[in-house]
Amino acid sequence: MGREFQLIQRYLSLYGAGPQVTLGVGDDAAVLNLPPNTELVVSTDALVEGTHFPELTLPEHIATRAIGTATSDLAAMAAEPLAMTIALTLPSADELWLHSFSQGLAKAVQQFSLPLVGGDLTRGPLSVTVTVNGTVPAGRALGRGGARPGDRLCVTHTLGDAAAGLALVSGLWDPDHTLTSDQEQFLEDRFYQPTPRLDWAGWLRDNATAAIDISDGLLADVGHLARASGLGCRLDSSRLPFSAPLATVNRQQRLDWALAGGDDYELAVAVPVGVELPAHLTPVGEFVTGDGVECDYMPGGQSGYDHFGA
Repeated sequence: MGREFQLIQRYLSLYGAGPQVTLGVGDDAAVLNLPPNTELVVSTDALVEGTHFPELTLPEHIATRAIGTATSDLAAMAAEPLAMTIALTLPSADELWLHSFSQGLAKAVQQFSLPLVGGDLTRGPLSVTVTVNGTVPAGRALGRGGARPGDRLCVTHTLGDAAAGLALVSGLWDPDHTLTSDQEQFLEDRFYQPTPRLDWAGWLRDNATAAIDISDGLLADVGHLARASGLGCRLDSSRLPFSAPLATVNRQQRLDWALAGGDDYELAVAVPVGVELPAHLTPVGEFVTGDGVECDYMPGGQSGYDHFGA
């Protein structure tokens, strides 16, 4: 057995059990058993050191971040998790690194009910590519293009926390904004351990007309939602929901993080008027006839993350 396969067996092959897994790690491909009358939802995300997470990030945090960000795409489609594969590129066969990575992997597999059923391990610059598979009842996947004029734009939970967490771990936090150690930990966790909103799937399928996960910043992602629906959108910055730690930060900074910081992996959702909104779903705008996104506050610089922006 070659070294690659030894490492896979030791650190990556322990987390493949699941009710829909017929055959997992160890063969040429996985075999999954789809529930009756469902469709397969598939999404892939790649994370590269220095671009999607700082250098010297703990491997456990790389695992939870990579899997959480990828799984958020399932949440945006109102899908139930099925299984995932991971392609892992490492500069060297570092067993201490792999042990720590496997701890984060185990946490994510359990938290998201998302068994690891295959992938690849190779040498090169550090990167992690996660492909997630989910299922939805046939014909009920929630896309970006279904919003209608008059629908409310709503967001789950709170915004801006992950961008604030990145500022903390990158040493860019304004010392004038003092936080308790618990508040700092909360914000760092929001960056390193995003929580895909899988528990919203049933409600979204029954009530929402469109959705997207907030990865590049609210303004940018609502722009994607509005364009796909052939509409415009108006945002009211005074209605954005913030966590207790961000409530201590000046308004301009927290609006910049919420509107353009990205990495929250909350959901932006179009909901018709008349639908009762549950807890942790906040209306922040309205879809309108036209195009573009209007907001009473526009952040300085880019309106969201762009991999190939100038």
